[in-house]
Amino acid sequence: MSTPPRARRIAGLAAISGLLSLLAYCGVAGFVYFTQESLIFHPVLLSADYRFALPGVEEVRIPVEGAELSALHLKLPNPKGVVFFLHGNSGNLQSWLTSVDFYRQVNYDLFIIDYRGFGKSSGRIESEAQLHADVKRAWQWLAPRYAGKQLVIYGRSLGTGLAAKLATEVQPDLTILVSPYLSLDAMARERYPWLPSVINRYPMRSDEWITQIKRPVLVLHGDIDGVVPLSQGQSLASLQPTSTMVIVPGAGHNDIQRFPVYLDTIAGALGTLGAR
Repeated sequence: MSTPPRARRIAGLAAISGLLSLLAYCGVAGFVYFTQESLIFHPVLLSADYRFALPGVEEVRIPVEGAELSALHLKLPNPKGVVFFLHGNSGNLQSWLTSVDFYRQVNYDLFIIDYRGFGKSSGRIESEAQLHADVKRAWQWLAPRYAGKQLVIYGRSLGTGLAAKLATEVQPDLTILVSPYLSLDAMARERYPWLPSVINRYPMRSDEWITQIKRPVLVLHGDIDGVVPLSQGQSLASLQPTSTMVIVPGAGHNDIQRFPVYLDTIAGALGTLGAR
């Protein structure tokens, strides 16, 4: 028995609609795959002649493959150690380092870098592997200058993944992760569950790396963080049995550094390093 013409038309229209939906889905997935850098990273450029006006802080240039990273280095007379700071996915050193008073009070030098394409750093980010290589190169420049002193890796937001990976390789005296995620895969699944994880070129698997850190890990997270859910920080900390999880009441994603709980916790952790 033959199919009626009307039924054939409906079936044909359904097939065309399905094909168009598939093409649209593939188009969106392809767009996300090829434009991830612009979706993840939001750098703000600084002119080559820009000068940072922070007493005791000097500008440093770190050569990496095909580019140079801009960095700021706070150097105190007799510091206990150094904090190697990896910032979030937007802005630049000018917006991330507005005061060094806290580090003077705890007597730790500070070293903070801009990723490729941020601030005065040249080049552009092209892969996760490149990011990790750049961060490790900056660490290799810095760490030998602090032989015999306390070495601390600090990651904030996006930088927590970079900090966790570096910590597995160099095992610092302390790793501090502020507003961390389980992985960027987990973040993508939470926000875009309809996109396949295979297209994510920046998985940033902190959930795998944190288990390989053998020295103390301190995790801090605001309880009203609207960017990275508190549950992600808690889940990440639970994967490292020796980690310390501190929830900062009332803190969001971008203002956590203003809360006394945050400042006192980090000051206390840095202060006890030398006694371990």
